[in-house]
Amino acid sequence: LYLQEPSNKRVRPLSRVTSLANLISPVRNGAVRRFGQTIQSFTLRSDSKSPGCAQKSCSRSAAPTPPKRRNSVLWSEMLDVNMKESLSTKEIKRQEAIYEMSRGEQDLIEDLKLARKAYHDPMLKLSIMSEEELTHIFGDLDSYIPLHEDLVASLGEATKPDGTVEQIGPILVKWLPRLHAYKGYCSNQLAAKALLDQKKQDRRVQDFLQRCLESPFSRKLDLWSFLDIPRSRLVKYPLLLKEILRHTPKDHPDIQILQEAITIIQGVLSDINLKKGESECQYYIDKLEYLDEKQKDPRIEGSKALLCHGELKNKNGHKLYVFLFQDILVLTRPVTRNERQAYQVYRQPIPVQELLLEDLQDGDVKMGGSFRGAFGNSDKAKNIFRVRFQDPSPGQSHTLQANDVFHKQQWVNCIRTAIAPFQWAAAAAELKELPELSEESEENNPSAPNTRGQSRQPGVADMELDENAAECSSILDSQESKAAKTHRTASGHRRAREKQLSEKRKETLV
Repeated sequence: LYLQEPSNKRVRPLSRVTSLANLISPVRNGAVRRFGQTIQSFTLRSDSKSPGCAQKSCSRSAAPTPPKRRNSVLWSEMLDVNMKESLSTKEIKRQEAIYEMSRGEQDLIEDLKLARKAYHDPMLKLSIMSEEELTHIFGDLDSYIPLHEDLVASLGEATKPDGTVEQIGPILVKWLPRLHAYKGYCSNQLAAKALLDQKKQDRRVQDFLQRCLESPFSRKLDLWSFLDIPRSRLVKYPLLLKEILRHTPKDHPDIQILQEAITIIQGVLSDINLKKGESECQYYIDKLEYLDEKQKDPRIEGSKALLCHGELKNKNGHKLYVFLFQDILVLTRPVTRNERQAYQVYRQPIPVQELLLEDLQDGDVKMGGSFRGAFGNSDKAKNIFRVRFQDPSPGQSHTLQANDVFHKQQWVNCIRTAIAPFQWAAAAAELKELPELSEESEENNPSAPNTRGQSRQPGVADMELDENAAECSSILDSQESKAAKTHRTASGHRRAREKQLSEKRKETLV
């Protein structure tokens, strides 16, 4: 039975349905549900002249996004007018640089405490992560807070009542060597980041970190940003010290001490980078998987430095992850083992001593693996280079493609730097094979003052040339035709030898 609705039925516009009631989450509480229905019916009976006003007025106002950086105040802004007039412009800039360093230490302390209070402790209390996992990710973060608090206290004691610091050099020279304590923390960062990324796959961890990210205290920074703050602070110290030194007068007692402080912090960073590089190298070595025992090379296990690594494509379009260790190049395929990243060694690793590099031009090689490219010219590869063994007997050659020109140039430069010492050694060995050529050219040189069989001594030959000019002239006149003929023969031998040597160099050089 079909009934036609009366024509005087009130039609609700679509925009009226969207009201404040829709913003209320559905709950089982009947009172709240009735309250939502009341609001909805009230909205439907409102004036129909502005159907969109209810939606605009009832929408929640967006909360202001907290800034990622704190509000900073310049040192000069805290001075009174009289004090500002008594200081030179150079001294004001010097005090600004000192204040910036002190303020940065205070911000670092706040961030370290926040990482502990807002992330570590709640996740441990809620059993979102185990204590062992949290220790692996956060490291010994608490031990660094007193380290920076000591510097802030020393700077506070050195600050005069007027807010100026007379001498900062002795404080820094005494404090900076303590930053060696960050060796372990920075060395563990790669493994900590990998574990954190793995734990983010857990729904509870993901939900907790997302709630923290949306909270005002995070300043829209994720957890890893807080964990990486100490490392980013370390690399700023040389810049801060150089800025203080730049605005320090040449007759100030801080000049030499600040230069010593810069040397100290550069040494500290060099040691930390070396330790971090060894740790990163070992991290990837432990993740290598070998399909054949022949692929194992003692130069891989003995590597202490990873010169370059990243994703490249081979000629067939397959993704490879390539590692250039200090003594060997290893091509791998990324694989997943028990939700953990691993790298399966692809073909035979190439020792750097036996490595040849070819910088290919765009379009020299056609890359496969593309169905669309098989019917057009789009398969002409760009940003490609080739690596292979010097000895062609293994028959291994890999044409690799980078994502862009920049990454290709990085790879090419890095490989060239790695193989350069071996190329120089080979070139030096070839030059040692030419002693007869040197003696022959010296012996048959018309301008040489020495006769056959005499050894040329520096300093003595020139003196003999002045004393016996007439005698040498007569000897040269009598032997001119013979010497010229012999010299031409020697020159021909030399050119042939140089041509042969240049061809050998082309085989080793790119």
